[in-house]
Amino acid sequence: MTVKKIVFALGATLALATAANAADLPRRQPVPAYPAEQAPIGKMPIGKSPVGKAPIGKAPGPVAARY
Repeated sequence: MTVKKIVFALGATLALATAANAADLPRRQPVPAYPAEQAPIGKMPIGKSPVGKAPIGKAPGPVAARY
């Protein structure tokens, strides 16, 4: 009875190891489809958007009452 358990455990371990090994195998990726024209290099407005411009972690400026 214990031999069945050992054989079953070894089979399950072998199956798990085989599946893990197959998941790590490199696969050939398809060639990316580029547009017919060349992409404009250096034309992207990096730093022009308001993302990341807010003073995070700093106290807000003084609040002036407007009457």
